Amino acid sequence: MELLDFAEIKIIDVIDVVLVAFLMYYIYRLVKGTVAINIFVGIVIIYAIWKLTELLEMELFSKILGGFLGVGMFALIVVFQQEIRKFLLMLGSTNFGARRKLLKQFKILSNEAGTTANVKAILDACKKMGATHTGAIIVLKRNNSLDFVKNSGDQMRVEVNQPIIESIFFKNSPLHDGAIIIEENIITATRVILPVSNDRSIPQRFGLRHRAAVGITEKTDAVCLVVSEENGQISYLKDGDFVLYESQDELYLQLEKDLTY
Repeated sequence: MELLDFAEIKIIDVIDVVLVAFLMYYIYRLVKGTVAINIFVGIVIIYAIWKLTELLEMELFSKILGGFLGVGMFALIVVFQQEIRKFLLMLGSTNFGARRKLLKQFKILSNEAGTTANVKAILDACKKMGATHTGAIIVLKRNNSLDFVKNSGDQMRVEVNQPIIESIFFKNSPLHDGAIIIEENIITATRVILPVSNDRSIPQRFGLRHRAAVGITEKTDAVCLVVSEENGQISYLKDGDFVLYESQDELYLQLEKDLTY
């Protein structure tokens, strides 16, 4: 009986450690490379000092720090508003993807896994626009709704193909300003105004297009392609971060993987 109780406690302890590790991993992903990491470290230090004062029975100092941390929770919600939103989106997107994979393993979903967009046509268009230094920003929807930004642009419903994308972002085209949104394999909106990120860690060489791409990928699980008007470089953004790649083929595989349903 004692052995059984000991085993149960050990299982619970393992689950506890795994959950804490999972939480810390996601917090790290959210705050890495931002000023929020400094705030987070400061909070951890204050919490550690509070626990130390409790251990040393320094009642007055302990009560002051405890009261500060208690009231500070409301301030943290304000300070980390974007990070908390992103954390919840990441959790929701992760669970959604896991459910779909699990269902496919048991063949509950009959369709074979595939991509939701013509990745080759999109990247070929980006490559050609990069060669002519034609600026472009392409948002590809995954799970989260993009209706809150689609309404800022012009509605469209046309199947994705290379000439269409190039003609939209042609410098003399009335549609070239702003972003386009692609849902599955349909361009659903053009001239879309995206939320611009205020992240100060973004290098100054990146302009408004890149900041807008960071902004939309921070607030949703969408992925974004940006073609620089200055140097023709193609940037790929996901979860508010730049995804590094070494070749067009590697970018193709990464994008296809991220858009696989």
